[in-house]
Amino acid sequence: MRLPARSLLVLAAMAALSACGDSGQKAPEFEQNAATAAAEAQPKGRLDRSQAGSPAPATRFQDPDGDEVTLADFRGKPLLLNLWATWCAPCIVEMPTLDALAARDGGTQVLAVSQDLNGREKVDAFFAERKFSRLEPYIDPESQLAADLKVDTLPTTIFYDAEGRELWRMHGIEEWDGPDAAALLGEAAAKS
Repeated sequence: MRLPARSLLVLAAMAALSACGDSGQKAPEFEQNAATAAAEAQPKGRLDRSQAGSPAPATRFQDPDGDEVTLADFRGKPLLLNLWATWCAPCIVEMPTLDALAARDGGTQVLAVSQDLNGREKVDAFFAERKFSRLEPYIDPESQLAADLKVDTLPTTIFYDAEGRELWRMHGIEEWDGPDAAALLGEAAAKS
C-alpha cells in the first residue's frame, strides 16, 4: 500500500525523533528535512496573554562566552526571548526565522536560550553548522529559566517590553519573519 507524501514525511520525522539519544551523526540535510516534516505536522503556535505585566525573572543563564547573565541585562529595548533545544524539531525549524528577524529588526533584541541539558558543546556545534547571522548561543543548562517562567512546551517565545514586563508568549512554532509576528511585535512600540 502506498502512503501519501505527508504520511511519509511524518514517519521520517518520527524516526528522526526516536533517534534523539543516538550518538551517531546524521547528515544535516536529513535532520533538517525530518525537523521540517515534524514541524509541518504540528499546529502553529498559541498566543497566551495570561502573564501580561509579569516582570522578567532574575534567573541566571549563560551568554555565548559562558558568563552569567539575567534578562535584566537586556532591558532598554523590547526583548523576544525564545526557549528552545537542539532536540526539538519545531525549534529547529523556526530558528532561521528568528535569525532573520534579528537581522532585520534593530528595535527588538532576539535572544535564543537553549534548554539542552548537555550544555555548551552541542549548542555551539548546532550554531556553527547553521551559521546564523545574528543569533548567538545562550544556554540554560539547568533549565531553570524555563522552570521559573513555568514553560512546559518548546519552543516557547516570550515578548518583553523595554522595562522587562511580559506582553505575551507564544507556545509552539511561529514564523518570526512573517506578517503575523510583525503585528505582534509592533505592540511594544504601541505601548511606549
